[in-house]
Amino acid sequence: MKQVTITSRILRSSLALVLTLAIWSPLQAQSASHMEGKEMKETKMMHRCQDMMEQKQQMMADMKAQDAELTAQLARMNSAPRDQKVDLIAAVVTSMAEQRIAMEARKTKMHEEMMQHMMQHMPMDKDAMAKCSMMKGMDNKSGDAHKDHQ
Repeated sequence: MKQVTITSRILRSSLALVLTLAIWSPLQAQSASHMEGKEMKETKMMHRCQDMMEQKQQMMADMKAQDAELTAQLARMNSAPRDQKVDLIAAVVTSMAEQRIAMEARKTKMHEEMMQHMMQHMPMDKDAMAKCSMMKGMDNKSGDAHKDHQ
């Protein structure tokens, strides 16, 4: 009888172990695939963050180039003979107005894209936005401007 009881216990334990593994394996596989999907989404998001930072840096470089161009125009205007100054002033004012209009449109577009990007970070996790390179770049410059929001 002890032989039957020990065999029965071993059989029951083995059956319980097999059932546990059968139930646990698909759940573990789903969890792993969910994590892989989440990691892929985070990686894609971080690439998007980097792309946006590169766009911002390109815009800043373009602004520096425009400033250099305006500085050269101003130097030509200031050193020009009196009879040419009015035309050069008109050229400088026209360049400044065109640059400002174009830059404002570019900044507005980038701002909208950045806001959409930030909204995509929201559902990921509580630290997703802090990991964003766009936010890291803003932390140093914003100071206490958004202290009330934290």
